[in-house]
Amino acid sequence: MGPSLPSQQSNIIEENVHEKINQQFEELITTLPSDKGLIVPTLINYKGFWYPPVSIFKGVLLMQDQFKARSTDIFLCSAPKTGTTWLKALTFATMNRSKFEFATHPLLTTVPHNCMPYLDAYITDHDVEALPSPRLLSSHSAYSLLPKSTRESPDCKIVYICRNPKDVFVSDYFFSMKLRAPMFPPISMEEAFDLFCKGVCMYGPYFEHVLGYWKARLESPEKILFLKYEEMRRDPVKHVKHLAEFLGKPFSAEEEKAGVIEEILKLCSFDKLTSLEVNKTGKVTFVPEMAVGNETFYRKGKVGDSKNHLTPEMIERLDKITEEKLKGTGFAFGE
Repeated sequence: MGPSLPSQQSNIIEENVHEKINQQFEELITTLPSDKGLIVPTLINYKGFWYPPVSIFKGVLLMQDQFKARSTDIFLCSAPKTGTTWLKALTFATMNRSKFEFATHPLLTTVPHNCMPYLDAYITDHDVEALPSPRLLSSHSAYSLLPKSTRESPDCKIVYICRNPKDVFVSDYFFSMKLRAPMFPPISMEEAFDLFCKGVCMYGPYFEHVLGYWKARLESPEKILFLKYEEMRRDPVKHVKHLAEFLGKPFSAEEEKAGVIEEILKLCSFDKLTSLEVNKTGKVTFVPEMAVGNETFYRKGKVGDSKNHLTPEMIERLDKITEEKLKGTGFAFGE
């Protein structure tokens, strides 16, 4: 029998890597600390952050073990329900504005989450190396759990978006209840709120997630763009211009005069996206265990809606936790 061909050797290496990760995955999910989850009944705590014990967690292990950053990579990072869908749409439209006409734009027929790989899940059954540069990738993982090569690369870019924790909790609760299987016992908003305040939420604790990226941005402002959902809603033109400049694709004077920024904002607006048939039907299957109906990604998108759902006592409690968590960091959430 002759020597293995390079493609055969590559397949053998890939199989060995996945076998190693599968073994590590099986060991960890039975030994790591656990607590209640909203979408799934149990979350596990890995290096300080909460994950569902499904393939997405396996993806995080693969990211850390296998992912090799490129200098042209762009990561869109966020905790869930902080403006992720909007940021993906805006970034995709901004980066690809010379490729597509607005009248026939991919976002008219493709949910934003399918316009770029969600690395935490994508890496479990796709070859990330096969993606052409520049790779536009997304992740919900904490900064400390991003691939080491990404954190250490001086050139790849990270865009992070955060949102007021009260609105994050309410949005995440309603999102999670739509996805929670009927076979699992229901969780009240009060119980979910207690978990959130303890830091138990998917990809959380939320404050530690935000502050991890905030501190990294203070150390490397040329590498990390830190956005606040409320400020973007208040002045979207300013922030899309800043986003384009940060990603090395600034708008020309001619583009600004022609209203290209406004066209992007119109295309990516909540009203436009929710009116599209693609965002009313179909689903995104991130991993075999987790498929999300496209309409589920959109609820209200408003700033301050949490006041319509939280009691004064809940608001006071979360405001106090927020004050304690942010003390001495120099950071403040948008309002």
